[in-house]
Amino acid sequence: MKKLRWQILIVIVTLVIVGVLLLTQQPALTPISIEPASGGIYTEALVGSFGRLNPLFDLNNPADRDVDRLIFSSLIRFDSRGTPQADLAESWGVSADGMIYNITLRPNAFWHDGAPVTSDDVIFTLGLVRSQFSAYSDDVRAMWDLVEITRLDEKNLKFVLPEPFAPFLDYLTFGVLPKHLLENVPADQLINADFNLSPVGSGPYRFEDLVVEDGQIAGVVLTRSENYYGQASFVDQIVFRYYPDAASALVAYQDGEVLGISQVTTDILSEALEEPNLSFYSSRLPRLTLVLFNLNNQDKPFFQEKNVRRALMMALNRQWMVDTYLRGQAIVADSPILPGTWAYYDGVEHLTFDPTAAEELLQDAGYTLSGGGTARVKDDVALSFTLVYPDTELHQKLAQTIQENWAAIGVEVNIQAVSYESLLNDYLTPRAYEAALVDLDLSRSYDPDPYPFWHQTEATGGQNYSQWDNRAASEYLEQARVVADSDTRMRLYRNFQVIFARELPALPLFFPVYTYGVDTRVLGVQSPPMFEPADRFNGISSWYLITRRALEETLQPTVAP
Repeated sequence: MKKLRWQILIVIVTLVIVGVLLLTQQPALTPISIEPASGGIYTEALVGSFGRLNPLFDLNNPADRDVDRLIFSSLIRFDSRGTPQADLAESWGVSADGMIYNITLRPNAFWHDGAPVTSDDVIFTLGLVRSQFSAYSDDVRAMWDLVEITRLDEKNLKFVLPEPFAPFLDYLTFGVLPKHLLENVPADQLINADFNLSPVGSGPYRFEDLVVEDGQIAGVVLTRSENYYGQASFVDQIVFRYYPDAASALVAYQDGEVLGISQVTTDILSEALEEPNLSFYSSRLPRLTLVLFNLNNQDKPFFQEKNVRRALMMALNRQWMVDTYLRGQAIVADSPILPGTWAYYDGVEHLTFDPTAAEELLQDAGYTLSGGGTARVKDDVALSFTLVYPDTELHQKLAQTIQENWAAIGVEVNIQAVSYESLLNDYLTPRAYEAALVDLDLSRSYDPDPYPFWHQTEATGGQNYSQWDNRAASEYLEQARVVADSDTRMRLYRNFQVIFARELPALPLFFPVYTYGVDTRVLGVQSPPMFEPADRFNGISSWYLITRRALEETLQPTVAP
């Protein structure tokens, strides 16, 4: 029995050793990861119509700008926070006095036809920007007329400003055009040039072809550029197909004709949300809806009282307006500077809907209800005025709600619809209004500079339509315009926003949101804050449709000697 026990023990030990050897000799399982791969075609339903593919003329056609964003490059791009980033300009430098900007172009920047991008192309393009035949505004052309441009060599330029101007980089976002293809086309004939139907740029995608159906341009085909200086895109081709409205674009997606919808508007949002494979990407738009007061209207002296303006703000149910009329597609505003940008200060006071507190403010300011009247009165002056607004369905609903909100606290408001053109030319510009519901369009204004709308000097003849006259706020805006250091500018704009929130020379309502849809088969899509809808393609190099399985490297442990 003793001998048998030893034999059993030897067998058990042997089995254990064999088992250990078998386990250690099994092949190692190498982890496999899924990585994006090149290939595929992304087709997008583009709401709008084809005009001409040329950055000189696309400022008023968002559909053209979307396509041009992929074909053409600019000297400078801005990220979602409004911070300048290198594009064609590899680097730039600013003199200590803020008046000289030196720009160095990328050595590996080429046009899609293989020609190098040079300083001559930049100077040539600026000549066209300054001409009366471009779509650029008079103030942009006037600014460039004051700038001295010098060609240092093939890849270096110098811009000399007449005075320090910190937002200058904002003006370097123009799409650069190829001189060697356009220099023989007279500026007045460029708008009808063949180039606009078959453009050559230096962006991540090159023009391939037009899609023509029934004699009309129905789409544009772009192919990934092989000589692009930046990160190469994964998607081989991008095909844009034009649709008159978001509803028809959604039908195209439902029919399997496209993988994306350039804009999901509130009228199709409910139906679009029912699509199980459609992902939605939303971003704050650079547009501020607000109520302006004519602070210099002598017949309405109560507009000059800070607590009256504060009470009017607290009486507005802004979140309800956003939820009801914009289907939640907006961000309630507390500052005239875009949230999410480097200059935005979230520390300002955020006033919420509080009609009871609003009534108490008016009562404390001496405005009382008496004699059965509908408007509060102080010194025989009634809290009564007219609010003009753009004659659109949305603005009408907003104006009616504002009227009701203010009536609830004893403020009588008459509302009057006018056209956009009349609102600007007959009311705002001549300062011939009492209060106005307006949209402040900040598109393509990457630098946060609010000087044109709120500085004292702009109260007469400028865009300070409220005629706000606050010296401290104006000084902060002046200094922020001439200081190059971003930290200093951030502090100055913070101080400006604190004063604005305290004084409320106008009532910010909300920043609308832009939403677009992309099929779930398209990966890598992100939606940072935008300065215009075309900015949704800023991260196009990360989009992909095709994946590949890749073996991950196995990390071997190291033993210290």
